[in-house]
Order: sequence, then C-alpha cells, then structure tokens
Amino acid sequence: MRILIAEDDQVLADGLLRTLRKGGYAVDHVASGSEADAALADHEFDLVILDLGLPKLSGLEVLRNLRARGSSLPVLILTAADSVEQRVKGLDLGADDYMAKPFALAELEARVRALTRRGLGTAATLIKHGPLSFDATGRVAYLNEQMIELSARELSLLEVLLQRSGRLVSKDQLVEKLCEWGDEVSNNAIEVYIHRLRKKIEHGPVRIATVRGLGYCLEKIAP
Repeated sequence: MRILIAEDDQVLADGLLRTLRKGGYAVDHVASGSEADAALADHEFDLVILDLGLPKLSGLEVLRNLRARGSSLPVLILTAADSVEQRVKGLDLGADDYMAKPFALAELEARVRALTRRGLGTAATLIKHGPLSFDATGRVAYLNEQMIELSARELSLLEVLLQRSGRLVSKDQLVEKLCEWGDEVSNNAIEVYIHRLRKKIEHGPVRIATVRGLGYCLEKIAP
C-alpha cells in the first residue's frame, strides 16, 4: 500500500514517515501544495494525508483538483484544531476523514487502515484467498491458520496480490504499489520477491502463477 503525505511541517512529516513505514506502508512526502498536486496527477497512491495549510497551493485546492480529475482516492485531511470552517470545506469537497492537530499517532494509524480498506471497497481487516490470509491490522500472514514468516516487502507484495486475487497484476503495478520515490527496484528485483514469497506458500493449495510478459496472478490450485 502506497501513501502520499503532503505536510510542510518537517518534524510532523518525519514522525508520520517513520510510523507508517514501520507499519509496512510505502510512503512518499511532499512539502507544498503544488508538489502534492503534481504527484497525485502523475502517480498512483492508495491514500493521501493532506495538510490544508500547505504553501504554494492550499490543501483545499489540491483536494478540489484531485476530485475534478475524477479520482476517488481516499483523503485524510490534517487541520489546526480551531479551523472548523476549513474542515467543513474539506469534507464538502470530498475528503473522507479529518484529524485536528495535535493528534495521537496510534489513532492516525487506525484511520489510515480504515481508509485504505474503504478504498478497496471492504470493511474487513482480514483478506483471505482460500487458506491464505493477511491481517491488515497486525500485518501478519497465515497459511492454513499457521503464521508465515515474511519480510516487510514480502508482506506488502502478498497484500497486493491478495487484494487482486484471481486477477493479473503486472510488474509495473507492483513497483508502483510497493516502492517509494528513490527506491531502485527493478523488474528483476520483483521477480526475486515473487520467488521468495512463492517458496513460502508452496505447501498450500494456492500459487502465484506467472503469465509470461504480463505479470502475476494469485490463484487456487484445483484439488
């Protein structure tokens, strides 16, 4: 899951980056509204955490432009505690949730989980495909009810494949979902992650099928 943080307070942004990356998310950061607007127009994200008091272009303008492009990307807005009018405007423009500063990072993480699930069209915290499952809250994977030891990158890869189980996912889509700006992850590296994950789930009735030249698909093995 990939998140964009648009926040000009570097101390707060650093805290959000550390917390969300520790939670297994790929996170990018911009410090101005114009950068946020460009990033949202050019890249695919699963959530944007949007400060309304951004320089160069306000958070409200960024949100207005996002919705004008027809995007349904979940938006969590951050506002000063006393800016009720801005919060109302943000919600009216299509924001999905808001948090007033200061806030507890644990609460922000919970709202991020809820919004990313909503973006996928589900309220469930457990994603399942046959005996293979992923707990999005604890970020733990299970096969036949036994926990699988996976690296953070492998967990994120499994999450993407489970969200699209039965559907083809290209290497480019995986790079877009798993990697932050500046990550040097090639298609060959994706193949390595797929190989490692495939070995760890090979004893269950599911597999990661390769469609040569197109991508990968998580599917059940017929008995």
